[in-house]
Amino acid sequence: MTATILPFDQDRDTAGFFQAAAEGRLVYKACDDCGHALHPPTDHCPHCGGAHTTWRDARGTGRLHSWTTVMHQIHPDYPAPYTLVVVELDEAPEVRLMGRLDGEPLLVPEMAMQVWFEPLGEGGPVLPQWKPA
Repeated sequence: MTATILPFDQDRDTAGFFQAAAEGRLVYKACDDCGHALHPPTDHCPHCGGAHTTWRDARGTGRLHSWTTVMHQIHPDYPAPYTLVVVELDEAPEVRLMGRLDGEPLLVPEMAMQVWFEPLGEGGPVLPQWKPA
């Protein structure tokens, strides 16, 4: 897909996420002091107050938490119908990531999902997406 709406991949809190995706890796931020996954990613842990956080590699698997199908096209780069999914990471269920599937796929709650990586245009960012496993 050649998208004209691109995520900003140079933000100080999320640049590591997009850098890993460009390498074909899915990551999430976690606190090194208490182990809690941090989503959205931050430099300080809101659970223990720790200031030691790092990006951790995820397996790239999860469970379908929620979804909705968009039936009305609102942008030319995204023809309807398409389905937006929210996936909980297997190793960190408190981390929920979004993705997009074309059409109206048959989905069920808790369905196993697998990440794949979508390049957005020439030289653009790479976005983790999800599909049924």
